[in-house]
Amino acid sequence: MDAVLYVVRTGCAWRYLPGDFPPWQTVYWYFKQWEESKVTEAMLTTLRERARIQQGRNPQPSAGIIDSQSVKGADTVGRSSRGYDAGKKINGRKRFIVTDTLGLLINVVVLAASVQDRDGAKATLLSMYLAAPIRFVFADGGFAGKLVDWTTSILRTTLHIVRKPEGQQGFAVIPRRWCVERTLAWLTAHRRLARDYERDPASSEAMIRWAAINTMTSRIARGRPATRQQRWRWPDDK
Repeated sequence: MDAVLYVVRTGCAWRYLPGDFPPWQTVYWYFKQWEESKVTEAMLTTLRERARIQQGRNPQPSAGIIDSQSVKGADTVGRSSRGYDAGKKINGRKRFIVTDTLGLLINVVVLAASVQDRDGAKATLLSMYLAAPIRFVFADGGFAGKLVDWTTSILRTTLHIVRKPEGQQGFAVIPRRWCVERTLAWLTAHRRLARDYERDPASSEAMIRWAAINTMTSRIARGRPATRQQRWRWPDDK
């Protein structure tokens, strides 16, 4: 497990694992076996419940937040599972994630970057519906339109669009949406996720779950969310 987390955190290739870990073939075999047995999904659920209890919340969330992130695909990403996001000008894949209101990952779906947010959200929301008792989801304007009616009629779930304030200029924290955007930042802090290197989108989803597991275990051990380290200044620096 430490070897898998090392790959996710540092971004090294499987073959470049340090010698104090088991052989890379063994580590990769366990990685694949755990994914086929859905071990990481069970770990994710258990850790999320424990983190929520630690924060004084109910074990099961009642509301979620959905968002997407387009990332460049490496040359190992096949043509059949990659695309071009014209809005972000990125050639690669798009990650759809749903978190609870604390920013803890619930589920993830990886598709080609050319997939529209409204289309990719259907598979993501359906997976969320099966994984957690969430019936209220926040989203940004990219998910507006027919998806709202589809979510209500098919999943019996309310999709609430949180829009930017009128006249906003520059950066501003958007209520509710900032939690999932912070989670995306936490995930991409793991170097393996800075770019998509996986041939199979399922392996890419697995890497994201491992990154979320790493983040949750650190949060549980700390007892609170991470805080940004303040910039150190010399005593006479003004």
